[in-house]
Amino acid sequence: MKTRTVFFDVDFTLIYPGPAFQGGGYADACARHGVPVDAALFDGAVAAASAPLHSEGHEYDPGIFIDYTARIIEGMGGRGAGVIRAATDLYEAWGVCHHFTLYEEVPDVLRDLRASGYGIGLISNTQRSLATFERHFGLDGLFDVAISSSEHGYMKPHPSIFEAGLRRAGVAAAEAVMVGDSVSHDIAGALALGMSGVLVVRSGLSAGAPPDVPVIRSLRELPPLL
Repeated sequence: MKTRTVFFDVDFTLIYPGPAFQGGGYADACARHGVPVDAALFDGAVAAASAPLHSEGHEYDPGIFIDYTARIIEGMGGRGAGVIRAATDLYEAWGVCHHFTLYEEVPDVLRDLRASGYGIGLISNTQRSLATFERHFGLDGLFDVAISSSEHGYMKPHPSIFEAGLRRAGVAAAEAVMVGDSVSHDIAGALALGMSGVLVVRSGLSAGAPPDVPVIRSLRELPPLL
């Protein structure tokens, strides 16, 4: 069946975080709460904390993200009550668009897809206002559908968030593609519902990608796959 709508994840698919979410930014956030950490341990702490962000029933819960961030801080040597306060600050900052940058090809690819007649949607596991995201990055008018998990109540890969996107776009699952950087959240959730998937891996290996799912390193590779 012909693809009519392309859905995108947001974080690490369309945008990437800036210095506030690197070692120095974490150290600054922790210092505000009296928690000394070693910024040089950041990369290792992220790797050690990188279990998938899931809730038992995939309900959206800020505590999942705060706990994940706290594990990173603890991996950097942080201890004490200030860890959760710093993690909460970092969670709240994640929703602020000026801490992020668009991948350079994103505006051109989205506009080309729109000009080619595709519908475009966003499905994101975030507390960020997607309307604000659109305005901040000058992407107004490009998206037919925009659903955040905090608004919807459930996180990818829960089927209901994909079903809501399909319903709002007015397309069948077989007419839609989900493009994202997470096998467990974006790709598995979409495939389970009968959608197609395209995995974005901008660096490193495409670990865990199903054999029939295309893997791209830039969104410029996406249009020929549709």
